[in-house]
Amino acid sequence: MAQAWNHTFYWQSLQPKGGGEPPAKLKQKIEVSFGTVEACKKELATTALAQFGSGWAWLVLDGEKLKVVKTGNADVPMTAGQKPLLTIDVWEHAYHLDYQNRRLDSVNAVLDKLINWNFATKNLG
Repeated sequence: MAQAWNHTFYWQSLQPKGGGEPPAKLKQKIEVSFGTVEACKKELATTALAQFGSGWAWLVLDGEKLKVVKTGNADVPMTAGQKPLLTIDVWEHAYHLDYQNRRLDSVNAVLDKLINWNFATKNLG
């Protein structure tokens, strides 16, 4: 059941011609938590790369602060009391056809061209 939820959430975390600058509300929260949008994206990429095997990299709201976390397999951040804002699928099936074993290239492409900051902002509340 969690895998279906994670994948549905992931598809909503993407949009054609995504990336770019987040809406002001989210950008301000990102800057408070990470310093810059680029620093947030770098942490998402680093966390995605660090996930051993199958799993997810998440931008979450933890209390009043944004964090980047990873989960393995079908785990979700809600079990740790965190509110997911967006996710990146780092299961091999998500990138193998286009990127073979180059997970970081795939994650960077998602962050630069597909990430749906509007969806994350909506989830921020």
